[in-house]
Amino acid sequence: MLLSLGCQTMREGVIATLIFFIAGVLIVLVGASIVPELWHLNHIVVFAGFLLLLLAPIILVSTFLLSVLPKAKERMDKCEH
Repeated sequence: MLLSLGCQTMREGVIATLIFFIAGVLIVLVGASIVPELWHLNHIVVFAGFLLLLLAPIILVSTFLLSVLPKAKERMDKCEH
């Protein structure tokens, strides 16, 4: 089921957000300082980094919105914290 949220899905959403954020920051730094300006390659790499930085909060917000669905509280109460 696509909209099912459990303990595993909540953890995966937070970990994916962290990975996207760190990767986005690293790719922006690499694109701004290391990648040459040949064929505007540095702008393409920085744009890809900004896309990852944009996707990080989208994943986190969508995980939060799934957690406030009516039946999500019952499933989340069964989690071991």
